Amino acid sequence: MKYCSYCGAEIILMVPEDDNRERHVCMQCDTIHYQNPKIVAGCIPEWEDRILLCRRAIEPRHGLWTLPAGFMELGETTLEAAVRETMEEANARVDVQDLYMVINLPHVDQVYMMFRSRLRDTNFFPGPESHEVELFERDRIPWDELAFPTIRETLRYYYQDRDRGKFRQRSGDIIREESGYLFRLNGNGTED
Repeated sequence: MKYCSYCGAEIILMVPEDDNRERHVCMQCDTIHYQNPKIVAGCIPEWEDRILLCRRAIEPRHGLWTLPAGFMELGETTLEAAVRETMEEANARVDVQDLYMVINLPHVDQVYMMFRSRLRDTNFFPGPESHEVELFERDRIPWDELAFPTIRETLRYYYQDRDRGKFRQRSGDIIREESGYLFRLNGNGTED
């Protein structure tokens, strides 16, 4: 960021008074431009014993599979964003059951919020960001072709909870390491 979006003056990077982080500050109009993580909201669309996945038609991770999810827009709730993204990517109508997984990705300044949901019908088809959409039984999920660690971890815990017959809200962090990534469950999401 080089210029203030309010007055157009140049900004500087500094720690404002009573703060503890560097921020972009306009010395002309005294605006502090806070930068915060982006929220990604999506669904785990269920139909009987199958999950709906989308093969990505866009970067990043073009051609790999994912749950329908995307960036939240201004003026909508996380639930509205998850339903909208599911419609945009898979033209799938869902009834949301509950918030299932929250995953922090501090290395890319994102927070994923994934909701368990039920498909209303099987009249889905690829949206402009998907090459194809398909229902997968557990043993057919393309685990080695999943686009993101967030999707892999969400599905992994989803199946663990389904096997136990009890779903509970989980949260965790994905930490980037030299050898890949580490998923760490937080608080109430710890293993039984």
